[in-house]
Amino acid sequence: MHPTIKYLLASSLLAAVCACAKPAPPPAPAATEASPAMRMLVFTRTTGYRHDSIPDAVETLRQLARADSIAVDVSEDPADFNPDNLARYRLVAFANTTGDVLDPAGRVAMEAFVSAGGGFIGIHSAADTEYDWPWYGELVGAWFKGHPPGLQTTRVEFDRDGIAPEGRNWTVTDEIYNYRDNPRDRVHVIASVDEGLYEGGEMGDDHPIAWCHERNGGRAWYTGLGHDPALYADATYRRHLARGLRYAAGLAEEC
Repeated sequence: MHPTIKYLLASSLLAAVCACAKPAPPPAPAATEASPAMRMLVFTRTTGYRHDSIPDAVETLRQLARADSIAVDVSEDPADFNPDNLARYRLVAFANTTGDVLDPAGRVAMEAFVSAGGGFIGIHSAADTEYDWPWYGELVGAWFKGHPPGLQTTRVEFDRDGIAPEGRNWTVTDEIYNYRDNPRDRVHVIASVDEGLYEGGEMGDDHPIAWCHERNGGRAWYTGLGHDPALYADATYRRHLARGLRYAAGLAEEC
């Protein structure tokens, strides 16, 4: 064999042996699902009237939260309102709660949560909740007084474009709450209803139905709409809720 060929073969063999002797590269780390940066606790406990629309509210909040990478936990257990557990969440939603839903320790924990910058969303009968807790009344903005029988069809006027399909007006059919007082002086009203289009309104020409405000370092957003299960499939209502979720979570400055 020619010396040059013999040399090349020997060199190739040596290179192959060295390559085999090198340790194999470490395996790539297993892919893990990214943990959402935020979590929301959806609370649905009722000690009074229970709405059929609660499952629809929960599923809609899940879907809207997913779009912003917010994980959702659902609970009816007042024991979840303790400092250690609430520290896991960026915001809490009361989805058609009614009656007294928290014990004294839970109330203290909730107040501390909001004071530390936590967000709050109240849907419909969240205003029919915790009447003997003044702090909560200020958080939700106004308490429920009553409503006309059945569902009413009226016009909702939003405070800005982008929610209703065209302009700022939207025709809705739902149970329309009257409130014990008008919260306009202490909150930013984002939607009002026209009492002239249905029977049973008791608030006059200025009838707020949704609002937001800052509260002791945190943010609160409330809508009086959300009684009828069918409403949760409505694109305008979903945009309305998404606006509230993003505001309460601190993802948007405007509510």
